[in-house]
Amino acid sequence: MRIKHETLGTVFDLVYVALMTNLLLVVSCLPLVAGLVATDPARSWPLLALVAPLCAPGVCAAFAVLSAFSSTGNNAVARTFVAAWRASLRRAAALGALATAALVVLGVDARAAWGHAVGAAAIPMLITAMVLITATSLLALVVIAERPAVRLRDALRACLYLSLRRWYLTAFSLAVLALLEALAASRPAIAFGLAAAPLLYVVWANSRFTLREALGPIPG
Repeated sequence: MRIKHETLGTVFDLVYVALMTNLLLVVSCLPLVAGLVATDPARSWPLLALVAPLCAPGVCAAFAVLSAFSSTGNNAVARTFVAAWRASLRRAAALGALATAALVVLGVDARAAWGHAVGAAAIPMLITAMVLITATSLLALVVIAERPAVRLRDALRACLYLSLRRWYLTAFSLAVLALLEALAASRPAIAFGLAAAPLLYVVWANSRFTLREALGPIPG
């Protein structure tokens, strides 16, 4: 019975951490969530791109919650989330703004090159650059979540190198992130109500493994 009670307690903790993380993530990304729910993303993407950087500190905070729960079993979700959000606000928001701006510019360039002779050479390079920006930014958010005082330039340099060195792990993380983005665009309630925390955990764990040489082992 003791084992059963402990197992049930662990299950309840997992469910609580997942649901509470989802709720806090929605609150921190409210402008983007509202835009996804109330508008057609295909038409409102400029507005969504404008508010997307505001989600970066929330993603950092979610990574911090998942890290704390995985390493120590800490289920004080709200306290951990708020503390991590405040600690990562400036760097994460700056990273989100830089990455979003770069992706928008490259995406617009790729769209303009489509159907033209120059597109055969330009589009593959533009897409490669977009993938590298996304992968590097994702890893950098994990770094900022665990090392809030790190210099953004140092984090980006290390993350770019490691994203290329472990490209197979990077590809897996991007595939999971793409699944979450597809759910957020088509089924926001499912994405932010149920799927966000589990999928972000997969992304965090995979990214943390990629960064193990830079960050060291997870304390526990």
